[in-house]
Formats: sequence, C-alpha cells, structure tokens
Amino acid sequence: MSDSDPVFAHVPWSHQASIYEVNVRQYTVQGTLAAFELHLPRLAAMGVGILWFMPIQPIGTLHRKGTLGSYYSISDYTAVNPEFGTLDDFRRVVRQAHALGMKVILDWVANHTAWDHAWVTQHPDWYQKDASGQIHSYTFRPSPEAEPEDWTDVVGLDYAQPALWPAMIEAMRFWLREAELDGFRCDVASLVPTPFWEQARAALDAVKPVFMLAESDAPELHARAFDMTYDWRLYDTLKLIARGKAGVPELKAWWTKEQATYPAHAYRMRYTSNHDINSWHGDDARHYGPAFEAMAVLAATLPGMPLVYSGQEAALDRQLAFFEKDSIAWGGCAREPFYTHLLALKAAHPALGNGAEGGTLEWLDGGHRSLAAFRRQRGHDWVNVTVNLSEQSIGKLGPWGWHIEPAR
Repeated sequence: MSDSDPVFAHVPWSHQASIYEVNVRQYTVQGTLAAFELHLPRLAAMGVGILWFMPIQPIGTLHRKGTLGSYYSISDYTAVNPEFGTLDDFRRVVRQAHALGMKVILDWVANHTAWDHAWVTQHPDWYQKDASGQIHSYTFRPSPEAEPEDWTDVVGLDYAQPALWPAMIEAMRFWLREAELDGFRCDVASLVPTPFWEQARAALDAVKPVFMLAESDAPELHARAFDMTYDWRLYDTLKLIARGKAGVPELKAWWTKEQATYPAHAYRMRYTSNHDINSWHGDDARHYGPAFEAMAVLAATLPGMPLVYSGQEAALDRQLAFFEKDSIAWGGCAREPFYTHLLALKAAHPALGNGAEGGTLEWLDGGHRSLAAFRRQRGHDWVNVTVNLSEQSIGKLGPWGWHIEPAR
C-alpha cells in the first residue's frame, strides 16, 4: 500500500497483544461463563492479551440446527444465552479479565439473525426477501464459482434499509455500557457494507476506544473500521509446508503479497486453528502432524497478532461438535509451556509488536533450503527465528525443530 494511506490509531493495549478464542459451550463440562471464569488466571499466566468470546447471546429455536443450535443464529442481541449463564455472569468475567490485565471482545453477527429474533415480526422490512417478497433462509456463496450454501437456521438482514443501521449500532453499544466490553470480532464482515462498519466504529469509539477484528481479508476494512483482519493465506501456506508441499520460497512469496496488499498499520491475525477450522475442516494433528509446533512458532513470530483457539494449549486432537455439547478434555495442558514461552516473547519484545508497532522483517540465510530464518527488529530490540521446515534433521535442529534468539 502507498505511504499516503491514513494512519489508523490502535488502542495502546493492543500493540503487543496476542488473542485467544473462547468457545464457552465446549470449554468446560458445565459449559457456563461461571465455569470458564476459573480458567482466567491460567490464561493470564499464559500471556493472553485479548479474549475473544464466540457469541454468548440466546440461540434461535425455530429451524435450529442440531440439539443446541449455532452460536451464530442469534435471537436477541442484548441478552445472554441462559445455557451459559446471566449478564451478571458475563460482567463478572469481564471485570476479572480486566483485573488480570486482559481485554475482552465479543463475536458480533450483524449479517443475519435467527428466524425467531423479534425484529423478524417487528421490522420485517429489515430483512432480505425472495422473488415473492418473503423472508427466506440466508444463502451464502463463498465465491462466484462456488456452490451456494443454504444457512437454513438464519435470515439475512438488508442494509439497504436505513433504520437498521442505528438499531444494530445501539445493540453493539449496549455491551460497551452494560458489560464494559473492549470491542468486537465481526462475523462475515465483508457481507455487511463497509460504510456501516465505519459508522459503527465511530459510534463505538465515542463511548470508549475499542478494538475491532473482522472475519475478512478485505484491505479496505482497515481504512476506518477495523484494526485486524484474517490471514487465510498464511494458514493455507502453513498447512502446505507441514505436508511437504511448500517451503521457504512460498513463505517469502506470502510476505511479499502481504506487503503489497495491506497498509503498514494493519493488524493481521495469524493462526493455526480457530472454531471454523477445528469443527469443519480438521484438528491440528490432521493438518500439521509433527510439524504443528514449528508452524505455531511461525504464526507467533512473523508480523501479525497470533491467535490461540480454545484447547490448543491442551494439544486438542479432535474436532469439536458445533451444534452439540462436546467438552474439551484438558488433561495436563501439555502445550501450555510452549504457548507461555511464545506469548511472553510477544509481550516483551517491541520487535514482535503488531502492525506498524512491531519491527521490520528481514529474511536471513539459514544455510539450507529447508531452513526459514528471519530477523524482526525495532530500534535496538530484535528477535532472530530459525525454523526447520522439513522432517529431516538439519544441523542442530531436529525434524520440524525451531530456535528463537531474542535480544538480551
């Protein structure tokens, strides 16, 4: 992007932060906010900066999928799913997270609602209609050439209706006022008009400065609406590397494309998994096998903000059901020391900061075609990273081994 791109002012607490996605339903046997609250000290000790909660609002019952339904079929924007607890329970979680030095953002589903959301009967004009003028289940087409998906449990909102905009923004403001929320992760953000998000961002910032994550990779969302977007390209590249189908050249090509596409101030979320990947596409063992930690090191040290999904620190080795109860088996949290090390480095070194707050990336000569080596540097602070992208030992690094050398 050009040097003339506007500079986006991120909240200071996001500059060195990492992010952690919370799946309340599957987090504990109880599946409640109160039960999750007991994990907050552990997550703070692990170095988490931002907690992203999947939607906690009531789930529609009409045309519900499965027994419990989708979190993303919301029947009331300003209430808490009674299966998870109460608004006071969520307030308590947010206060405790703040006391431990973490911030909290909530998944926001602005594109569609449940069939039994009150707006369907109160404001039917706010919804998309079929050729006969009837509200219909939402049809999603991921790309022009892809087969359409029929999201049978939700109905699409129509942003051509001006009255919808202030109503949706007021629902978002509710959580800032009533729960001291710090921002939002916005579901399928590119399906909602960018001018809406820009208007919403200004209105939310007027209440308190917020942090906004878009489920999108659209560069234009970084201009005035969102702090951070998804990096699906790095995720795809990491999977290919783990399967022996890509290596250092593809990693460098990914970075060249990133620099050409996004403004320097943009935060980009790097990850090995999230709720969609785990539930619909496979677990870490399937995608990465023995290469998992090497790929997680890259996601945590290349420019961007690293995401950890619920249970990854426990070496989650299965797909979690999406519409049913399917609790995470925590065991001894085998990978917690691994993540604690990575997130501590992230928080301590300005070179690993997010967006323009972080350091430059310089590719180094690793001495072997399968060694990815790079240096992050900001001022006098630097971190050198070397990762073996193969299943063969190379020098002192074993198969899929890695080494991080930070400035002292």
